[in-house]
Amino acid sequence: MSAAIDVHSKKKVLMIAANPGTSPTTGWPVGFWWAELTHPYWTFSEAGYEIEIVSPKGGGLVADGFSDPEDASGYSAHDLISLGFKKSATHSALVKGTKSIAEVDPTAYDAVFLAGGQSPMVTMIDDTALHAFVARAYEAGKIVSIVCHGTCILLKTRLSNGDLLVKGKTWTGFANSEEAFADAWVGQKIQPFWIEEEARKLEGTNFVVNSMFKAFAIRDGNLITGQQQFSGGAAAVLVVQTLGR
Repeated sequence: MSAAIDVHSKKKVLMIAANPGTSPTTGWPVGFWWAELTHPYWTFSEAGYEIEIVSPKGGGLVADGFSDPEDASGYSAHDLISLGFKKSATHSALVKGTKSIAEVDPTAYDAVFLAGGQSPMVTMIDDTALHAFVARAYEAGKIVSIVCHGTCILLKTRLSNGDLLVKGKTWTGFANSEEAFADAWVGQKIQPFWIEEEARKLEGTNFVVNSMFKAFAIRDGNLITGQQQFSGGAAAVLVVQTLGR
């Protein structure tokens, strides 16, 4: 399937970030990842797009601690884009009272963009309403872009004919090597499953990864995927290249 793209009117992007949850493996509170929301948001803003941020269930969102540029760990202290987003009253308000996906029509947008984080592995993996929402956008010819742990939904998202959305597709997501590195860094198992490990069990799809923690995004028709937290901007660039300015 290829996207039916209108290259003349002002483009609209629906960004979806995960609701807060609790990790079943670590017991940590989990949420969305700042850079996977803010860096694509910046790219879409620079392209002149209209952007709306929603979440599967609606309400206030909470980011993963390590993604916060002000977190004591210093893990994301380099992320000035996210820091600017947080410090802007206008922008930070966008994640404080989100609409739910039930309140919006995915076919009213040119692209749907799902940010990752740790929460999707808990809150999105079995969210059939979200899977159906994404499938509807895809089948309407819209661009569907998903990054990092958000790509876990592609393990289960099916089209109206019953096929997995990723059937016959080349796509990427968080790599086994990155999961192993993260586990070693914190000294324990973090995720309840690994996306690459599960993707390689699927028949008729082509899951690929690049170097650890390097920006990597790929497009296959309507589907654009990014490997991890450093790939949100790269995925957004592919969306802009596809839709135009």
